[in-house]
Amino acid sequence: MDETHARLAGGTDVVTSPTTMPWGNRSLIVRDPDGTLVNFFTPVTPGAVAKFAHLTRRTVS
Repeated sequence: MDETHARLAGGTDVVTSPTTMPWGNRSLIVRDPDGTLVNFFTPVTPGAVAKFAHLTRRTVS
């Protein structure tokens, strides 16, 4: 998340810098050119990681 913030910070309207939320996700909120809020997040605490484990991307060979 912090790397994404560093890449976007120069030319993007960052609304909220990376923040770890009480429920365990690290979140970054930006505004796109049309004014729409976009929330990037990733689970970082063990509980949040477990909750989203079934959504992990898998590579198909």
